[in-house]
Parts: sequence; structure tokens; C-alpha cells
Amino acid sequence: MAWLLVIVAGLLETGFAVCLKLSHGFTRLWPTVAFAVFALGSFGLLTLSLRKLDVGPAYAVWTGIGAAGTAIYGMVFLGDVVSTLKIVSISLVIMGVIGLQLSGSAH
Repeated sequence: MAWLLVIVAGLLETGFAVCLKLSHGFTRLWPTVAFAVFALGSFGLLTLSLRKLDVGPAYAVWTGIGAAGTAIYGMVFLGDVVSTLKIVSISLVIMGVIGLQLSGSAH
């Protein structure tokens, strides 16, 4: 269950990163509100997961999901540049996240 919290927290991290861009420096109300909601949810779920998980792997998985998710969202929906190197790099991040999850850090 703790890993599920980390995964959802990572997805929420993607949400807050995208909303941070869409807020244009916190000058747009609704993206700013969404940023705050996603950020609080993400940090809250990560905090709950750390009751059962080691901090290193949990944090790495959380940031990995957030980084990969944000990069993919940007390429698909925000017009970010798509390149082979970027796709390979995102794949490596995802493989690292899976490896850390499988490393068995739960107490």
C-alpha cells in the first residue's frame, strides 16, 4: 500500500509541475490553485508512505515518476521538443523507478 501512495504522489507531482508552468509565475488563478492542491496532495501522500518505506528509494521513485510524467506530458500536450535521446532518457528513468520499487525497501 505504501508504494501505491508513492505512485499516486508521483502522479500528483506531475500535476503540480504542469500547473506551475500553466500558472505563468502564479499570475493565473486556477492553475495556481491546482498547483497548490496537487502539491499538498503529493507531499501529503509521500509523507504517509515514508511511515513504511525507506526515504531514499521512495523519494527517488516519487521524483522519477514526477520527472518522467512531466516530460511526457510536456511533449504530448505542451509542444515540448520530442527527440530520440529524450525518449530513451525517460525510459531509463522509468526503468530505474521500477528497479527501485522492486528493491524491497518496505519494512
